[in-house]
Amino acid sequence: MTIITTTEQLEALYGVPGEASTVKETDQITPEYRALMDASPFVALATAGPEGLDCSPRGDAGQAVRVVDERTLMMPDRRGNNRCDSLRNIVRDPRVALLFLIPGSGTTLRVYGTAQLSVDPELLTSFAVKGQAPRSVIVITIQSIYFQCARAIVRSELWNPERHVDPASLPTPGDILASMSQARVGGRAYDEEWPERAAKTMW
Repeated sequence: MTIITTTEQLEALYGVPGEASTVKETDQITPEYRALMDASPFVALATAGPEGLDCSPRGDAGQAVRVVDERTLMMPDRRGNNRCDSLRNIVRDPRVALLFLIPGSGTTLRVYGTAQLSVDPELLTSFAVKGQAPRSVIVITIQSIYFQCARAIVRSELWNPERHVDPASLPTPGDILASMSQARVGGRAYDEEWPERAAKTMW
């Protein structure tokens, strides 16, 4: 196996990026990038900590983030499994990266910056849904933002209904938990109870 070990080798292989790959990058939200954010209900949040990297799915009704100004985003930390992997990383290392997905669109949006966690009561209340406020809000200061072309989405046919996988062909969360825990947790009961449990803890 031949491995690339230097940036010089990498640049020799790939050359230099074209102007369209560089002119699109900016340090603030443009009207066009704001439109993409407003249309995105799902974001992948990447963080880093002493133990390594983490990437967490984040989704919200309508919009995944709130645009505060041209350099600031806010993302509520909705209810989940309480592992707090992303939040623990942010407290120790503020660097974050976001990848916005827009249903039906091949264009994605990449954001890099720093984050901090706010527990301001008024701010938490402003993100409440059905009377449930998040326990914290991730406040992101943008350092770099640019769109990504549609090649990956097109190649993967992500939004093509004919390519959607039948969930019945996949291991269920209950199957995975039962296998990993020698049947101490999970199983069919976990899967059957999940829809009702999730409905009560969505927000």
